[in-house]
Amino acid sequence: MKRNKKSVRNIFSIKSYIFYFLLLAFVITCCFLLFLSHLNVDYGSVEKSAKLTFINILFISLVFTLLDGIYRKITVERPLRSILEATEKLTSGNFSVRIRPFHGFDSNSALDTIIENFNKMAEELSGVETLRNDFISNVSHEIKTPLAVIKNYADMLKRSDITEEERIEYAGIIEQSSARLSNLITNILKLNKLENQQIFPDVKEFDLGNQLCECILNMEELFERKNLELDTDIEEGVKIKSDEELLSIVWNNILSNAIKFTDEGGLITVSLRKNDDRAEVDISDTGCGMSPDVGRRIFEKFYQGDESHSGEGNGLGLALVKRVIDITGGEIFVESERGKGSKFIIKLPAG
Repeated sequence: MKRNKKSVRNIFSIKSYIFYFLLLAFVITCCFLLFLSHLNVDYGSVEKSAKLTFINILFISLVFTLLDGIYRKITVERPLRSILEATEKLTSGNFSVRIRPFHGFDSNSALDTIIENFNKMAEELSGVETLRNDFISNVSHEIKTPLAVIKNYADMLKRSDITEEERIEYAGIIEQSSARLSNLITNILKLNKLENQQIFPDVKEFDLGNQLCECILNMEELFERKNLELDTDIEEGVKIKSDEELLSIVWNNILSNAIKFTDEGGLITVSLRKNDDRAEVDISDTGCGMSPDVGRRIFEKFYQGDESHSGEGNGLGLALVKRVIDITGGEIFVESERGKGSKFIIKLPAG
């Protein structure tokens, strides 16, 4: 590692020495002139004393310069050198680097604040790097799986000895895998936009109850396919000012999850009510539920607590939901118990 030589300073500095010499010479000369102006003295002896005083000033200036250099070396240059070395390691990709706090004569110096902020920055960058690596690993895995299925069944379609029913079945599997791959890429692009761009919600007033009903009607076929019972308690006239398009991502993902994790013949409940200046939406199901450990991680990207349903999703839906809720200034909570179902509570500002 190349060290920046400009950051290394000698204890003795010509500039500091000249500064202290001129300062001391000026102060001592003024003091002597004031002192001698009231006395009758032999100027011959004064001339001899002046030479000795000049030598003393040279010596004292040297002492002051060395003391100042040692002080700066200990209190300034040593922590600055540590900061410089740490920044060089950080720029080379070593995000584990940390700087030990330096406490000088001032217990809370500006350098201590800089070191503390540097350590926080390094910690954040380390976390971001870990998330980036995990994201790339998960994306690679999620893309490879449907691609492998498509390739395998495409090879099987080339065979001449398969029946028409098998050909239709294989084509259907390829279509499902293609849809899964397309959905994955769409969600990745959406999440990337929501996380890495400054989003300005298109705020306008709309009827939240009507939006929920439209989302439910769009999933009517999915409800019927699993013979699920739907219970709605939607208060009329609940209007909010928010981004309607962004919030549709929330309802579509939560309802899709409720359908996915609820066994055939189960119950899904959707309710909407207005409490003071907030609108509250509750979406609950009688599905498999989840443990507290899983509940704490469900908003993480690619995290899927129930591996038995991993083929039906990509673990990005609830990450999208959380980001949208944050952007629109709302709150989301999860209540769940293993084997008894889950309940998502979303609170949105009405104004």
